[in-house]
Amino acid sequence: MFDVQTVEIEWGGRPLKIETGKVARQADGAVMVTYGETTVMCTAVADRTPRVGIDFFPLTVNYQEKAYAAGKVPGGYFKREGRPSEKETLVCRLIDRPIRPLFAKGFKCETQIIATVLSHDLENDPDIVALVATSAALTLSGIPFMGPIGAARVGVIDGEYVLNPTLDDMEDSELDLVVAGTQDAVLMVESEAKELSEDMMLGAVMYGHEQMQAVMDAIIDLAERCAKEPRDIAIKDLSELQGKVDGLAEKGLRAAYKEADKMTRQELVAATKEKTMAELAPEGGDVDPLEVGTCFKVLEKNIVRGSIIETKVRIDGRALDQVRPIVAEVGILPRAHGSALFTRGETQALVVTTLGTGEDEQFVDALEGTYKQNFMLHYNFPPFSVGETGRVGFTGRREVGHGKLAWRAVHPVMPSKDEFPYTVRIVSEITESNGSSSMASVCGASLAMMDAAIPLSRPVSGIAMGLIKEGDDFAVLSDILGDEDHLGDMDFKVAGSEEGITSLQMDIKITGITEEIMRIALDQAKGGRVHILGEMAKALTEARSEMGAYAPRIEQIKIPVDKIRDVIGTGGKVIRQIVEETGAKINVEDDGTVKVASNDAESIEAAMTWIKSLTSEPEEGMIYTGKVVKVMDFGAFVNFFGPKDGLVHISELAPRRVEKVSDIVSEGQEVKVKLLGFDNRGKVRLSMKNIDQETGEEVAAEEG
Repeated sequence: MFDVQTVEIEWGGRPLKIETGKVARQADGAVMVTYGETTVMCTAVADRTPRVGIDFFPLTVNYQEKAYAAGKVPGGYFKREGRPSEKETLVCRLIDRPIRPLFAKGFKCETQIIATVLSHDLENDPDIVALVATSAALTLSGIPFMGPIGAARVGVIDGEYVLNPTLDDMEDSELDLVVAGTQDAVLMVESEAKELSEDMMLGAVMYGHEQMQAVMDAIIDLAERCAKEPRDIAIKDLSELQGKVDGLAEKGLRAAYKEADKMTRQELVAATKEKTMAELAPEGGDVDPLEVGTCFKVLEKNIVRGSIIETKVRIDGRALDQVRPIVAEVGILPRAHGSALFTRGETQALVVTTLGTGEDEQFVDALEGTYKQNFMLHYNFPPFSVGETGRVGFTGRREVGHGKLAWRAVHPVMPSKDEFPYTVRIVSEITESNGSSSMASVCGASLAMMDAAIPLSRPVSGIAMGLIKEGDDFAVLSDILGDEDHLGDMDFKVAGSEEGITSLQMDIKITGITEEIMRIALDQAKGGRVHILGEMAKALTEARSEMGAYAPRIEQIKIPVDKIRDVIGTGGKVIRQIVEETGAKINVEDDGTVKVASNDAESIEAAMTWIKSLTSEPEEGMIYTGKVVKVMDFGAFVNFFGPKDGLVHISELAPRRVEKVSDIVSEGQEVKVKLLGFDNRGKVRLSMKNIDQETGEEVAAEEG
């Protein structure tokens, strides 16, 4: 009944098994890939006929994690997997980026990849398994895919590269890098690093590319046994039409691409295209407007690329390694805890930092378990940023991906939770865009956090690099424009401090990039990154010494774990009372860490004193601030240590004889008292007579 074909290799110290022929047999390509005990099923299906009326390749990638894969029941009311999580969205993009350039040119049949995590061993991240499974499913499917590709994760532990480190190993790694590519070239890199050098990062990329070769060999071995015959693609010869388009549009396009201003350039390009369309594809004519549009794009690409290769001068007149003018400003929003406006050329990010408490931490329900995250970075790309109208309010895959890239870039320089016990939320609002708004978000986030007095180890900047390659000639471009990204061969984003790289993301649209080109791009990016840091330093060089007036203050103490119940009380009664009476927010963690937050210093002090009183005893000889709660003929009772009261006997009220207690104190008065000790019944004895009530310091007793 089943014609099962398998291939198995040892990879990174664990078995990798690829199987086909048993499940999902009606898909064009279907595989089950198991690494350790993590299993991903991937299917690839493409329509038999092209979609009519489109000039792009309609590819959709879906990655989904099933809760049962880790033996869990989904949270929420419906107990069913819902909308994609951030992790699922990011892995969709991770899969899409390296495979998209490898489909045959001219293939327009709607294609869908679905990768489903069926089993998770809590050791091997399913993202690499899903990439391998996607490559295998496409290679076996007969869909015109110029693969296979391979993928690998690379870590750095104790200075050594590690292939596919486990989730536990990653806690000790200075690098989390995912690399994917063909047998000959790297196509995609995604990473977070702890300020590693350019040489270390390039070495990791090449190490990963070398180690993935065995996976591609295994996929080829399986394909030789059971791959379907490749589909035929009918590609129409447009050479004659291309000549007509060139003749009509070349002069206008060359003039347009000498215009430095983006909006003016777009208007000139649009006018040239409209004129060409009217001439070659009038309404009711025989020529397909989409074909004219395709030829117009080819001409655009040839003009821009050829000019850069020939003249080494770019669309806006810059040299290859020149960064656009930068203006960095901080503290522009009066009520925000931290804010920055970062403008680079025609790209601008308004970035805002908000500080919160433990109550504001994000709960992440992952297959590996539920955990809390105290650092969030959200990226928004409204349509007005590119002068367009569009839908507002829905967070797309692009926004999730760019936000995570910026998060990875600044996360390595964030202070530890013990050092800075706040929840931090960054929001980057892209207000203008013409190339690399994600890197503008990195720069803005660094400035906004320093404006909020977050003690970053160092500021971080980011830059996007591009590539134009024609044969053996190539040009590496610093700080690319949107057009240079769209018409170029590489989008290579590098972020880091003066000490090293914190994040690297690379997407290649061709299959001929070399190690030499990557090295040149990294070195050129370093110069650009340092230049941008210098421009940022004109606004702020380090974190402010004090938080803004509207930011919450947090203090923390460590209490014995067995005292946690005393602070919380039955049903939370005690902690609610503390919050209600002091006005402070209180968060108690399982290890005994107690965080008290408020905008009011007195509120924090009152709550801290109360908590200390519940978890410790007052010390004899110490001086405390208290409040008179009752006046008697023989003395005054003072509340001085949380709920604890003590008696200041009339003889201890002042260094002289006191006739009447009310002559010295009154109910509600704040006083400084010294704990003398306890009487034979355990009652607290306090004194005021040798305490300076202004300073709280002990003074010498009067003689006589």
